[in-house]
Amino acid sequence: MRISCKIIFLVTIMTLSVLLVNPANANNAQKTILAFGDSLTSGYGLSPQDSFPVQLERKLREQGYDITVINAGVAGETTSGGVTRLEWTLEQKKPDFVILELGGNDILRAIDPEVTYNNLHKMMEILKKNKNPVLLAGMKSAPNMGEKLERTYSAIYKNLAKNYDAVYYPFFLEGIFPRSGLLQDGGLHPNAKGVSVVVYNILPSVKELLALNPPFRTLPE
Repeated sequence: MRISCKIIFLVTIMTLSVLLVNPANANNAQKTILAFGDSLTSGYGLSPQDSFPVQLERKLREQGYDITVINAGVAGETTSGGVTRLEWTLEQKKPDFVILELGGNDILRAIDPEVTYNNLHKMMEILKKNKNPVLLAGMKSAPNMGEKLERTYSAIYKNLAKNYDAVYYPFFLEGIFPRSGLLQDGGLHPNAKGVSVVVYNILPSVKELLALNPPFRTLPE
């Protein structure tokens, strides 16, 4: 019994010594990004491996980031629905970072932009309280809805990102429209190739987000 106690004591001392010599090791665990959005995030019409979170995680890992991207997209989600489930999702997943992608369904349903702004504002407040670094992905209205509405939506995301020190990505589907070869039937959702374009374009902004909370474990080559 005395020998066992001595062994346990020595192991404990050695573990503490390693952490004291290199305290960064204690914080160098794998990080997580919560991709919180609608069908564009969830991967509507795609196989799971082709969804935005999976493709983004794959690309980040190829570049040496030891990170997991959590798919928290819900098809048909509006900003009102996002407010309802955000706190619960944060509590369950406990992410290190958040990509917030919502508003497209508000535009499609002609919801008052003021309602969209208020809901996004509430979500940014929740994320601020939870101390989550955020990448806010903007949405744009269709050209046939008028320039005024397009400017209104652009201002919503830009101003919120500025007010909350979030990384701002102006349009989640940048580079997709009107390229039909990147869209599924129906013309609203990217196909697998289209998602890869989304990931390629947003990747620098995601890296900017990750730089707000280093360090990362280096993945083996």
